[in-house]
Amino acid sequence: MARRSVLFSPGDRPELCRKAPGAGADVIVFDLEDAVAPTRKGEAREAVRSVLSDPEFDPDCEVCVRVTATDDSIADDLDALLGGGTDVALDAVMLPKIGSPDDVRALVDELGKYGAEFPVFALLESASGILAADEIAAVPATDALVFGAEDLAADVGATRTDEGTEVLYARERVVLAAAATDCAAIDTLVTDFEDETALREDTEFSIQLGYDGKLAIHPAQVDVINRAFTPSQEDREWAERVLAAKREADAEGRGVFEIDGEMIDAPLIAQARRIRDRAAAADGTEFND
Repeated sequence: MARRSVLFSPGDRPELCRKAPGAGADVIVFDLEDAVAPTRKGEAREAVRSVLSDPEFDPDCEVCVRVTATDDSIADDLDALLGGGTDVALDAVMLPKIGSPDDVRALVDELGKYGAEFPVFALLESASGILAADEIAAVPATDALVFGAEDLAADVGATRTDEGTEVLYARERVVLAAAATDCAAIDTLVTDFEDETALREDTEFSIQLGYDGKLAIHPAQVDVINRAFTPSQEDREWAERVLAAKREADAEGRGVFEIDGEMIDAPLIAQARRIRDRAAAADGTEFND
């Protein structure tokens, strides 16, 4: 499943929610939290419920809802979405401001009251959440770890910079925790949606760190993110050659082999498989081991 781009859409704007799948994002997130003023929460819940329960709303992408962080608000959000007995076009739930694995378990328990089970996007945006990243990722319901740099910086009193060194440790820790438990890792957003150069550079750095996808707050960001996370034809061909040569080497009992003058060993084989998997998730391309 591709999760290159994860696009937020404000829950109190149903017209934008209906248009969101057209942006081309792999995941759309109807936001009941930060994008909605406290006085409009009820209106947002009704709007999101209306969209998700509409039989004509049948997007090709994964559909997620970001619930509000407090226990009472989570209960109200889920009751509005799931309490009516009507099927809703919902694939996952994003839980913000997670501080411990107990937060994920509490969400699972709340979903269980409606007989519902959904993968959880665990949004890590506090010091406690980052430090507990491995434990949060280990909860079976956790399907993706999402890094939120802006809230983390505010939580620890850091000053955000263009270089991002103040959040680099946390950014790397999220990737490690996700990789250790086979979760997807979704990187933080770029707040200036008009700066395509900054977005492209930051997305390329996300990929260097090992992230599987990136948050977006505007449809204009989606294509840049998708293109960056989609392997190029050159990378695909290299991966095909590596994996084909590996099959030959295995048959001959060799542990290492040469491709284009480069000695290929286990780390590069793993890189080839990662390219293969990203290509398959992005557009259905398949490679054979």
